[in-house]
Amino acid sequence: MNHLHRDKLFSLFDEEQSAVVYMKGADLMYRYETDYEFPFRQESNFWYLTGVNEPNFHLLLDLNKQEYHLFAPKRDSQYAVWHGRVKSKEQFQEEYNPDHLHYENDLPKVLKELDPDQIYCLNQEQAEFIEEFDRSTPIDLDELEDAITHCRVFKSDWELDQMREAARVNNIAHTEVLKALKPGMYEYELKAVFDYHQIKNGLTQDAYNGIFASGNNSAILHYVENNEKVNDGDLFLIDAGYEYEGYASDYTRTYPANGEFTGVQAAIYESVLEAQKKVIEATEPEVQMEDLHIQAAKIMMQGLKDFGLLEGSIDDLMEHDIFALFFPHGLGHFLGLDTHDVGGYPKGVERIERPGIKYLRTRRNLQPGMVITIEPGIYFIPALLKPALEDEKQSKFLNGSKLKEMFDFGGVRIEDNLIITDDGYENLTDVPKERDEIERMMES
Repeated sequence: MNHLHRDKLFSLFDEEQSAVVYMKGADLMYRYETDYEFPFRQESNFWYLTGVNEPNFHLLLDLNKQEYHLFAPKRDSQYAVWHGRVKSKEQFQEEYNPDHLHYENDLPKVLKELDPDQIYCLNQEQAEFIEEFDRSTPIDLDELEDAITHCRVFKSDWELDQMREAARVNNIAHTEVLKALKPGMYEYELKAVFDYHQIKNGLTQDAYNGIFASGNNSAILHYVENNEKVNDGDLFLIDAGYEYEGYASDYTRTYPANGEFTGVQAAIYESVLEAQKKVIEATEPEVQMEDLHIQAAKIMMQGLKDFGLLEGSIDDLMEHDIFALFFPHGLGHFLGLDTHDVGGYPKGVERIERPGIKYLRTRRNLQPGMVITIEPGIYFIPALLKPALEDEKQSKFLNGSKLKEMFDFGGVRIEDNLIITDDGYENLTDVPKERDEIERMMES
């Protein structure tokens, strides 16, 4: 299917121009100065265009002839000793099906034969590599990134099928963690349950460092230590996913460790759940992500106000950015070959410099073929709340005595993955999130 991705990219360039695209795949990476190899994972743009998930490859795309040249590494016998069999040129050709297959040391010769008037590169490092043997041809570092980002934002049917498979397994793994959760377990034990069910179902590459956070660790947005005990009465937040054929899945759920939400936990949880459900219902083509973000924030502020933590009108709470004290991250992001996938800010679109909203990872109209996450959350973070309680303008909206009791609460986040369709959305996430369903499953 990668030929369709290349065709999409070709369509964005003038085929009359004598120009080429150059791109380098990823190399093996080692831990500091040792021979410890990190698991290989291809650079996403290169994978998108080639389907090659091996190190040390290069490509040239001839924009005039719309032909694909792939340059493979020439392995020696020592590579076979340490890394497995060495593929022949014919095997590379059969597996990856380029228009032209070369060994990597032929790249200077092929580039000279193509004799382009322009070379498009993704970054300065790759431009410098090309300049080692071609110092005269102009190099453009802007247009290729914009073009391939545009291609990757709108997923093909084949890409969506890969994401459905990643989601199918993620649904299993998340549900198994819910069934396994008990007070006294360590966070890393629940990570082990999650990893086991991903790998058992054929997925071996995590899409990002998973978050398995109990108690007040659940208020740390990118908590990855995963090494503390889950105590009776804690909330447990899991934010984790694996990838299939490079395409990521990314869910978050928050559960009561002992199987039953307390009154306080239920009130906060329902505020987040209500926001998520309402925003998902409102998700459709042409909707702006920042509008959905504001909608979620208003609903959660109403929940906190109803619980007695906030005072004043919702309009005043929003105008004075009180929402950002409890919801300091963006509502969601694009999902694809990267968990925080490319394209959230098209050229000319700037971040809104406002607390809470400035961390929104996607700011554009939603369109069919996009895949996004919807992940509102409420967190009680002393580092944000203590200064606010001492601030003359913000403190008047805060119930200080009740808020101080919440400093060890942690946080609640609920995240689903949506495909934007012509008439709305397809939700890929099928993991319990209604309170009664969670408690019923944990009881059984």
